[in-house]
Amino acid sequence: MLLTNAKLVTLQTDDGFGIIADGSIVLDGAHIAWVGEATDLPKIYRDQKTHNLGGRLVTPALIDCHTHVVFGGNRAVEFELRLNGASYEEVAQAGGGIVSTVTATRAASEDALLAGALTRVDAMIAEGVTLIEVKSGYGLDCETELKMLRVARQIANVRPIELRTSFLGAHAVPAEYTGDADAYIDDVCIPTLRVAHAEGLVDAVDGFCEGIAFDTKQIRRMFAVAKELGLPVKLHSEQLSNIGGTQLAAKYGALSADHLEYATVSDAKALAAAGSVAVVLPGAYYTLRESQAPPIQAFRDHGVSMALATDCNPGSSPLTSALLTMNMACTLFRMTPLEALLGMTVHAARALGEVNRGRIIAAAPADLCVWNAEHPAELSYRIGFNPLHSRIFKGTI
Repeated sequence: MLLTNAKLVTLQTDDGFGIIADGSIVLDGAHIAWVGEATDLPKIYRDQKTHNLGGRLVTPALIDCHTHVVFGGNRAVEFELRLNGASYEEVAQAGGGIVSTVTATRAASEDALLAGALTRVDAMIAEGVTLIEVKSGYGLDCETELKMLRVARQIANVRPIELRTSFLGAHAVPAEYTGDADAYIDDVCIPTLRVAHAEGLVDAVDGFCEGIAFDTKQIRRMFAVAKELGLPVKLHSEQLSNIGGTQLAAKYGALSADHLEYATVSDAKALAAAGSVAVVLPGAYYTLRESQAPPIQAFRDHGVSMALATDCNPGSSPLTSALLTMNMACTLFRMTPLEALLGMTVHAARALGEVNRGRIIAAAPADLCVWNAEHPAELSYRIGFNPLHSRIFKGTI
C-alpha cells in the first residue's frame, strides 16, 4: 500500500521531529518498505494501491510501556475517602489499598478480568496505541499471578494490539506473609516465576523496590532467577524514597527503571552507563499529589533515554490516556513535546527491549497514527482532546 499526501513525523533521530512536509510511505505487509519525499518515490512503487491521507500528520504509533491493566474491582471509594481526609491507616482498615485489589483480583474469573482489561485497552487503542506492556502483581499468590498473566496474553488475541508481559510478583507483601517478605519471595515469587516462564507467560521480570515493599537484597534474588532463566529485568524504583533500586537495576542491565522521583545524579549516571531507559510516570505523580519530581535535567545531561507510560492501575494512576500522559509530562515535569513523543514511541519501545520500533523508517513495523493536526506539538498541547483520525496496525488501517 502507498500512503500519500502526508506530513510525516519520522523521528529518524532523537534530535528533532524529522518532519517531511509532503511525504509518502510504502507499506509491505506489516513493515515499512520505503519512506521519503513524495517527489522521490521510486518508480517500482508508483502503481501500488494508494491511500491519500489528506495532508494529515503521521507519526509512529504510540506505545504504553508500563501498565497494570489486568485487575479486579476499582478503588473509587478509597479515592473519595482520601479526599474526605481519611488517613492511609483508615483507608486500609476500611478494606482499601492494594489489599482490596488483591482480594477482588483473586475472586475474579479470567473472563471477568479480561472484560475489565479490555475496557481500558480499548481506550488506549482509541488514542493510537499499538503496543502495551502488562504486569501481574495483584494476585500475590501463585494461582492468581498466573491467572493475570494468562489474561494478559489473551488481550492480543481479541484486540488489534501487541502485548508484552512482566512478572511483578514482588509488588507487595500479601496479608498472609505480613512481616516476612523473605518467606514470600521464597515460597511464592520465585516458584511462580519459574512456572510462568515454563508456560511461556512472561517476557520480563519486574519488582517494587521501596521501603513499603521490597529491599534491594530481596529484589536481587528475583533478578538472579530472572538472569538464570534468560529474562530481562526492569524495576519500580525511587518512587517514594531512595533505597538503591536504580543502582541495582543498572547493575543488572535492566531494560528500564520506572518512576524515579527520588533518583539522583548518580542514579542518572548509572542508567546511562547501563543503557537503561528511565520510564517517567506522571499519572502516579499527579494522582498521589507528589511534590518531588524526577530529575529530568539530570537524565538529559547524562544522555538517559526517557520513556513515558500511563502506569494504568486502580490505585495510584487510574489513567488510560497516552495523550494526557504526554501533556502531564510537559506541564508537570517540563519535558518538551519532542521528548514526550519520543517517550511514547522510540524510548518506550527501548524500555520493552524493542530497538527497531517507534520511528518511521524502512524495515520498521507498519504501526502508524494519522492525526487531525498540523504540528506534533499539538499532541502534547491539548488536554482531554483526541485528534486521532486513524490508526495503522501491522499495515492495516
